[in-house]
Amino acid sequence: MLVKNRFADGLDWADGLRQSKLGPPAYSTPFGAMFHADALDMLHSLPSDSIDLVMTSPPFALTRKKEYGNEPIERYIGWLMPFCLEIKRILKPTGSFVLDIGGSWVPGVPVRSIYHFALAVKLAEEFHLAQEFYWYNPARLPSPAEWVTVRRIRVKDSVNMVWWFSKSEYPKADNKRVLQPYSESMKSLLKSGYTAKKRPSGHDISENFSKDNGGAIPPNLIQIANTESNSYYLRACREREIKPHPARYPEALVKFFLDFLTDEDDLVYDPFGGSNVTGSACESSRRRWLATETTREYIEGSTFRFETPLFDSQANNKDSSRQNAAQTRSKS
Repeated sequence: MLVKNRFADGLDWADGLRQSKLGPPAYSTPFGAMFHADALDMLHSLPSDSIDLVMTSPPFALTRKKEYGNEPIERYIGWLMPFCLEIKRILKPTGSFVLDIGGSWVPGVPVRSIYHFALAVKLAEEFHLAQEFYWYNPARLPSPAEWVTVRRIRVKDSVNMVWWFSKSEYPKADNKRVLQPYSESMKSLLKSGYTAKKRPSGHDISENFSKDNGGAIPPNLIQIANTESNSYYLRACREREIKPHPARYPEALVKFFLDFLTDEDDLVYDPFGGSNVTGSACESSRRRWLATETTREYIEGSTFRFETPLFDSQANNKDSSRQNAAQTRSKS
């Protein structure tokens, strides 16, 4: 149950934050708390080796200024690194830092910026790059319009980089918890059996290939159509005349990394909380969570994610149907 302007009952694990200069949380539940605070203030208040996962999507470095406060490309890495160095300090030795970050274009020409790659190289000096992921959003609109829809000399940009960094070489992870359904061909193979042999490439496929492991190991390409249009969060924002956060990543993306990299009751922190998709995903996955956000209106809107209206299941099913339809169209 959400309470505002105080710590909820059951947040004994957050006792250290009660004495910090952060003040009471904007709201909290028995699983976590959202603070109206600068992320650096929160990071300085957290003890070393205390967080299992930091997952966030900071304001991207874009060529045009956005309302959520993105930094220009030329200053972006210098702006973000102080946060990242503190993230390294607060992570447990088995902890992970997952960073969703979009690309950008050089102003005025159809040339890509490499800022997000330069950032990854800089972060790799402090962290271990456990793996890079690619979040493919088939529903993303064609952009930049000048090069994609007007001059037709580029294709639409539909992929975000999701960098998975870790504090040690062996962070907590288990891909058995994120298995995907087998393809029809694999189901047929499991049913009819497979004769162990070498492929033309020279790979030796053993009899273990035909063992049913409960699902397929997922690739590092994650396809999620970000098509939220009629969710309770957006409807509540419209009804109460609160501007929704304009750059939200899907809860399914957070859920993947929660399942992959954390256990129940682990502690997750999102320094750039926005509409608190991370906290909401943690709440439903029984992970403890903390979030910070500097814009009060985004915090107020984010409370709607913790309401449980009885009539919302139908809307969620509609959103899911739209997402599945978009994914089907992208494959056809």
